[in-house]
Amino acid sequence: MNPAAAILCFCALWIFWVLAGYPLSLAWQAKRHPRPARSAPFEPFITAVIPVHNGGPFLAAKLDSVLGSNYPPERLDILVLSDASSDSTDAVAAEYAARFPQRVRFRRLPRGGKAAALTTALPELTSEVLLLTDVRQRLHPDCVRLLAESLHDPDVGAVSGNLLILSGETSAEANVGLYWRYESWIRQSLGLTDSLIGATGPIYALRRTLARPLPASCILDDVWLPMQAVLAGYRSVWNQDAIAWDYPTNLDAEFVRKVRTQAGLFQLWWQLPGLMSSGNRLRWAFLSLKMGRLLLPEILILALLASCWLPAPWNWAALAAQSLFYLLAWCDSWVQDSSPLKRLTAPIRAFVVLLLAALCACSIFFRKPEDLWKKTQVRALTEDDPPASAR
Repeated sequence: MNPAAAILCFCALWIFWVLAGYPLSLAWQAKRHPRPARSAPFEPFITAVIPVHNGGPFLAAKLDSVLGSNYPPERLDILVLSDASSDSTDAVAAEYAARFPQRVRFRRLPRGGKAAALTTALPELTSEVLLLTDVRQRLHPDCVRLLAESLHDPDVGAVSGNLLILSGETSAEANVGLYWRYESWIRQSLGLTDSLIGATGPIYALRRTLARPLPASCILDDVWLPMQAVLAGYRSVWNQDAIAWDYPTNLDAEFVRKVRTQAGLFQLWWQLPGLMSSGNRLRWAFLSLKMGRLLLPEILILALLASCWLPAPWNWAALAAQSLFYLLAWCDSWVQDSSPLKRLTAPIRAFVVLLLAALCACSIFFRKPEDLWKKTQVRALTEDDPPASAR
């Protein structure tokens, strides 16, 4: 076989395995592990920890959603950690702390980032369970109760909620939601077969005894903390009924977020070396799902270069097919949403944007981690916006 053809076949197998092969194998294995029956009611003391920097526009709605949970109020309290916010965050948090002195606490911290805020708060938390949640996402009234029920199983150390994206108005917002449904499908399969690699960042619960201080400037607390449970022999599971709603974002905002999260995977190589140790039973899943996708841009570049060295006419066919793929992504901005072609170009463009984000994630090697944190821009919603049930 021509060396270029061998390289191209290797690249094709890599792409198939990462995007479809391994996820499908997980789904097949998950069918052999039926979804567990509902646990008996379990009501441990829970502290919802909300680290926030300049999240004033969302904080009141978030606090209302936690306070309105279908969970014994005497067993659920809230700690708001303001990371040197300069907007209305502190005023909103102080107001709720004054109105609900037994249930809401508020601490203002010097600017240090999310990881530093969580590490500062850990020593003062005495509840059995920590609910780690971000400021923007609203919780379903049953979310906290369902997360607690998953922890009734003594083998479960962490449980991730199900983040649903509210209906978007544009095709770009819709395709971000499509990507998230793909992610949720994989997480459900992982949770049924063994454990998740991390958790859904905006909504997950962890046994307090398993929480550890985070490394300075850690980007992926939602991987680092739940993996402490996995490496300690516990399971990290997914509860698809424990719902939180998020606002739709466009591709520009998703690009910025993915650069940060993909950079966090590189960071974990030195912050969590146990990921690659023989003691990590999720090592193969981490390599296939996380590192495999992280290296997709380089694999696609290698495939493009290898195509140039194929014998004619296969080189022209391979280059034409790849060029058409990228051309469709580039043209998507000019395709009207009403056009049938949009159904093809929009998902391709979303995929290419996420590939570029993974490529840009290499910047973690020469940038400070805190420089990667950018405020996520979301479209403002009204009470009349459709719910996320269709997502």
